[in-house]
Amino acid sequence: MTEHNRRIVLASRPQGAVSSDNFRLEEAPLADLERGQFRVRNLYLSIDPYMRGRMNETKSYATPLALGDVMIGGTVSEVVESMHDGFAVGDKVLGMFGWQDYAISDGAEVRKVDDALVPLTAYLGVAGMPGVTAWYGLNKIIAPKAGQTVVVSAASGAVGSVVGQLAKLAGCRAVGIAGGSEKCRYVVDELGFDACVDYKAGNLYRDLKAATPDGVDGYFENVGGEVLDATLARMNPFGRIALCGMIAGYDGQPAPLKQPSILLTMRLLVQGFIVTEHLDVWPEALATLVKLVAQQKLRYRESIAQGLESAPGALMGLLQGKNFGKQLVKLA
Repeated sequence: MTEHNRRIVLASRPQGAVSSDNFRLEEAPLADLERGQFRVRNLYLSIDPYMRGRMNETKSYATPLALGDVMIGGTVSEVVESMHDGFAVGDKVLGMFGWQDYAISDGAEVRKVDDALVPLTAYLGVAGMPGVTAWYGLNKIIAPKAGQTVVVSAASGAVGSVVGQLAKLAGCRAVGIAGGSEKCRYVVDELGFDACVDYKAGNLYRDLKAATPDGVDGYFENVGGEVLDATLARMNPFGRIALCGMIAGYDGQPAPLKQPSILLTMRLLVQGFIVTEHLDVWPEALATLVKLVAQQKLRYRESIAQGLESAPGALMGLLQGKNFGKQLVKLA
């Protein structure tokens, strides 16, 4: 094993869109283990939209990263050294070890995972935080009933793809919104949505109206901007909206709603949520998701960049919608 650790830190705060100048690759000696600790080698790194917000210094639901901090991120990792009775060399674990090759842990907030059930990468996507996010927003906020219509933005992504499939399993009509004909074909032909609207085609509201002839009862929001405006205009009375992300405004000032009065006239429930604030549901959600993946009832797709150095580009691509499915970085 090498005696040094490579890591990517936050070098500067973005002014608008994220650039490669906001990151710095560093190398440092590996620290010695103490009793009760273990060392992991990170195998795969999760790239997620929330990372953009943590690069800002503005007030939010989580403390911003400090300049010089290792970039935050979930990983699946392998224990390579251990002085901890609960973790042995060779164990595969899930943790928040960030953008680096190696990390040390005392076991807090680290979970062992079994790649005999599902592939390791799935624990960063469909059977991990994105999957639980989808499960929570759909079941606890939208609370769909069979026969209702559920619309999902960023439908080909790590979260949206799970929302639509779970909605179908609940007996709903699932309609996706995605960017580009290829992604829309994937959403319908492989994920099993009833329809998918290409917001890049230039006819968003008209196409969404055609795909939702009975209106929209539940909406899972990942994007914001014009996608939110168009879907609001299709909402049925007493519709429910789960606000998970607003990626359209992450690199700048988000556009205001064009028709905010719809929230009142349609008596809509709009609830934002952060899935890590609902840890009580994680065991139930994860058990359901792992079972569905093992039974091949949940399909997923991954975009995998190679090498730690590719992580900044992977995040920039994600924020521009260049990824297809769950974005990962393979580290080892």
